[in-house]
Amino acid sequence: MTAYAIGHLGEVDMCAEIVAYLERIDATLAPFGGRFVIHGGRCDVREGAWRGDLIAIAFADLAHARAWYESDAYRRILPLRTRHARGTVFLVDGVDAAHKATDVLR
Repeated sequence: MTAYAIGHLGEVDMCAEIVAYLERIDATLAPFGGRFVIHGGRCDVREGAWRGDLIAIAFADLAHARAWYESDAYRRILPLRTRHARGTVFLVDGVDAAHKATDVLR
């Protein structure tokens, strides 16, 4: 089942280290089949308030997402982002195509 690495970054200091992070992250994703599905696109807020950027990276499953996040390649560039961006990052399972809202009640 598809899994996602999700980041909600509320504060980003667009500096040389963030640029270096962005230039290098794609190479860390490739061995794990990760691909961006959302990367800071403009939000059309309909309820509540929104601030910051949303990033979503899709993986074949949670094992691939974890392996990427824990990989040496990603760990080497992670400080480039964490020194200059604040927010929440997490890994989460997606749902299959047949998922219905009431499935969470089981």
